[in-house]
Amino acid sequence: MKLRKRRGVKTAGINSIHAAVGIASAIMASAANAQQSQQLPTIDVQASPSGQTGYVTTNTSTATKTNTPLVNVPQSVSVITKDFIRDQAMPSIEDAIRYVPGVIPHQGEGNRDDVVIRGQRSNADFFVNGIRDDVQYFRDLYNTERIEVLKGPNAMIFGRGGGGGVINRVLKEADGVPVREITGVIGSFDQKRTTLDVGQRVNENVAARFNVMYENADSYRDYASVNRYGINPTFTLTPNDQTRIKLSYEYFHDNRVTDRGIPSQLGTGIPLRPYDTRVSAFFGNPNVNFTRADVNVADAVLEHDFESGLKVKNAFRYGHFDRFYQNVYPAGGASAGAVNAAGTASNLAAYNNETDRQNVFNQTDWTYKANTGFLQHTFLAGTEFGHQIGLNFRNDGFFPGGVNTIVIDPTNPTNFLPVMFRNTTGANNTYKLNLAAGYLQDQIEVTKYLQFILGIRQDSFDLTSQDRRSGGMFQRTDNLTSPRAGVVIKPHEDMSIYGSYSVSYLPSSGDQFSVLAPGTLISNPEKFVNKEIGYKWNIYPTLQFTTAIYELLRSNQRLPDPNNPGFFILSGKTVTRGFETGLSGYVTDRWQMSGGFAYTDAHIASDTSATIRAGNRVGLVPYTTFTLWNKYQLTDMWAAGVGVIRYTDFFASSDDTVKLHEFTRVDAALYSRVTPTFRWQVNVENVLNTRYYATADGNNNITPGSPRAVRVTGIMNF
Repeated sequence: MKLRKRRGVKTAGINSIHAAVGIASAIMASAANAQQSQQLPTIDVQASPSGQTGYVTTNTSTATKTNTPLVNVPQSVSVITKDFIRDQAMPSIEDAIRYVPGVIPHQGEGNRDDVVIRGQRSNADFFVNGIRDDVQYFRDLYNTERIEVLKGPNAMIFGRGGGGGVINRVLKEADGVPVREITGVIGSFDQKRTTLDVGQRVNENVAARFNVMYENADSYRDYASVNRYGINPTFTLTPNDQTRIKLSYEYFHDNRVTDRGIPSQLGTGIPLRPYDTRVSAFFGNPNVNFTRADVNVADAVLEHDFESGLKVKNAFRYGHFDRFYQNVYPAGGASAGAVNAAGTASNLAAYNNETDRQNVFNQTDWTYKANTGFLQHTFLAGTEFGHQIGLNFRNDGFFPGGVNTIVIDPTNPTNFLPVMFRNTTGANNTYKLNLAAGYLQDQIEVTKYLQFILGIRQDSFDLTSQDRRSGGMFQRTDNLTSPRAGVVIKPHEDMSIYGSYSVSYLPSSGDQFSVLAPGTLISNPEKFVNKEIGYKWNIYPTLQFTTAIYELLRSNQRLPDPNNPGFFILSGKTVTRGFETGLSGYVTDRWQMSGGFAYTDAHIASDTSATIRAGNRVGLVPYTTFTLWNKYQLTDMWAAGVGVIRYTDFFASSDDTVKLHEFTRVDAALYSRVTPTFRWQVNVENVLNTRYYATADGNNNITPGSPRAVRVTGIMNF
């Protein structure tokens, strides 16, 4: 039966692929015709090294650590530009990635950014300007220039993890261009938000910029709310034409109610469904549930051009993160928090977790352009050093009577019983990670029609973890070698066909490196291998089409050893095979679009637990997703936008027990420039008020999607 079902789904997936390709072909054909009669915006790469205009970015320094046209990068890269972020009124990572093919937001236990990329979940594969930003918290986009989503493992560039890919935020910097902008937002559920962006050149050698944000909002979920603010001054010093120094400091605070969503309901058959309750129903205790993050980050970057083909860049980042979160949530009891079949009872459990961390990273990249005979080379040699220390402390929650779970009526799920927290069986350890890495890369241009990229990275991870209860000390060192190879064939200057092979590893301590135990101490790292073939076409400079097919193999996943509790059998495997296509940019001088289609077949290849068995689909991975945002400039004053997000059904977890229904969400916007210095916009999320389930963290922590929500934004330049 499973085989027939998989074949049927694959056939449906292939039909969806054919349909998507047909739509893309029609759009490209109309775009090519429109090109003949429209004067499109131009891109000045000298003024903006990223070549960013509208929804298009032509270059990136992230995917190769050298400034490379995206058409020459043998990897899938989706870029969310500042214009797209602004037009969508996006304040968060979760909002931004909704329109990226093949990337699914994970609930993250209601306290952090969490994503699933190509069937691989991670809450640590976040970067800022190419440097790791792995602490678990909700990031804000008030100081973000663009977001780069690089898909597929690539340890050569990023080091550990990144099994499905990484998300890199490129921050606004003091570039000397005058900017004075204040933004105010009011919206549904009592949302209030304001940002300030001010910058200019102080003198011929110094530029400064200042970004500030404050937000206070309730939610469509009962009792949920958020209060956050941030401040980010930056400075750029140019003592001469060859040298640039960039300095930045950010303080960011986020405090919100932790919301773990709703449970599923038991029934007579599998799959189960989410419990049928109102969208706002809050399963927990709003007097107890909260999460807090206080972030202090300092950055310093030195760039120097020796004017002989040799350049050097040194980047330093220090971060101090105070993190705490506390939950009362659907869990516990015989049904792990699920509502019983009669619909009369569910369970709540509780815990809290302190995860403070300090990070210090330093990267040095040397690049050198040279010719050897008829070959043109861009050599890269670099090092990365890091030091991370932190606390991992978890308390279990106990309700009156000393019990760790209580029974509730799911029709009245909010509970206000007091909760006591004690450290019993939960984590209570400190940790220290020292990492050192060296890497080499060569981008080789044989002719204008043929290019290669070859790279290798050697990482050393030295992790020490100490149990504060027993005093036990555990230490492990991993030395990992990660290769990367790619070929780019260019039938035309604006077109490429590429193939790539890349490898990444995740040490046994997991993506947070927060604890070692006897079982993980002797376990080998997980391995990710990605093979990809793709096609990129700059239909014209401001319209990009991309497509790729890939296979991603994950191995060495830990399976609990039934004969040795606390130890593992490294037999777990997952396989993801997929197809992605994207289109972004100006179709005409008035019509912009951004979106794409992804077919993702992510399944368990061998057992990874007693319930996650070979043949299961990976949780939170729809077979197909389709997203498309359109913005049309009606007149010089007015513009309108409409977008569609379409997911087929998916499971809440990889045990394939609880299925979340397919859904289609429609968004819209209206824009008006009233004067040269003032404009406003109205964004409507979920115009049709569709009821759907947006994401989950397991079978009984399911997040309903927002009903219709309206945001009104005013932007003043002064």
